[in-house]
Amino acid sequence: MGRAGVSAGEATVEGARPMQEAIAVALAEGDGGGDPARVEGLRRLSGGANMETWAFDWRRDDGARPLILRRMPAGAVTDSVSVGTIDLPTEAGLLRLARRHRVSVPEVVQVLAPEHGLGSGYIMSREPGEALPFRILGDERYAGARRELARQCGETLGRIHRIPLDALPAGLRDLSPDEDFERLQGLLDQFGNASPVHQLGLNWLRENHPQNSRRCLVHGDFRNGNLLVDEKGLVAVLDWELAHVGEPAEDLGYICGNVWRFGRFEKPVGGFGEYEELLAGYAGVTGYAPSLDEIRYWEVYTALGWGIVCLTMLDMYRSGQDPSLERAAVGRRMSESEIDLLLLLDRELHP
Repeated sequence: MGRAGVSAGEATVEGARPMQEAIAVALAEGDGGGDPARVEGLRRLSGGANMETWAFDWRRDDGARPLILRRMPAGAVTDSVSVGTIDLPTEAGLLRLARRHRVSVPEVVQVLAPEHGLGSGYIMSREPGEALPFRILGDERYAGARRELARQCGETLGRIHRIPLDALPAGLRDLSPDEDFERLQGLLDQFGNASPVHQLGLNWLRENHPQNSRRCLVHGDFRNGNLLVDEKGLVAVLDWELAHVGEPAEDLGYICGNVWRFGRFEKPVGGFGEYEELLAGYAGVTGYAPSLDEIRYWEVYTALGWGIVCLTMLDMYRSGQDPSLERAAVGRRMSESEIDLLLLLDRELHP
């Protein structure tokens, strides 16, 4: 498929069928098999080397509805960093479940089937709002939202973590801490264990894991950049492909990772809020909140995880698997994760 900005007239799917026609047929099936409505304004959104996101309007007799197609095209080369650990039909099922539990997410309109010829994926509502972190953090338009956002994030994570485990769709991973440490060690070894700082960080995580028996659904990538925001605050939580069963503090610490503050280091929660606001919102829904020590533990975990993402991107670029500028640009940021880890570990060792 083409790059961002491909027009509807240029976009085709298997058998050179116009893409907008295939989308219309898929939507008609989900709408009870009626005559296909018109698909207008089809355009590919920027971002994502493997996963494709397309925006369009579904025009029917009663008006136009803005929608999003999220798909993995047939025959696409995948990797665990860019496309996550669950498949798109499972992700769609998870969104529907989350919506039933009052989590603000887009509405899944249709899950794609092989006969649609569009690859694996689903169609969902296109919600209004902003997801670009630098706009959320810097635009005066979102000043009011920034004052509420940390608390709203805590409340939303509380709702996610309260979803019953027995209601979750099949296919979600459930890694014990030891299994996860082995996974991380395997990744460091795979990339030549090039950074002693990353190994130091993993060793510290092994030795200092909090004693916590709570297990819940974890979003896995809950951060500034995956949150849709308007002037009043949080509109929707996006990008659930890294969802899994884990510990509640993981999500709460993840959004506090330095990499997701986008230069607003003085505001630990996503560059827009304070720990106390996040935890107060969370406790208001769940009745309890992890300790600040647990949050900081998962900040170390997030810094190491970001370092491994950078190593993975660098390897993809050097190997020629994906020689794009995006991979190279992320790969060169490995040193940021090392600096974050050293600062975080110094804080823990010398409080």
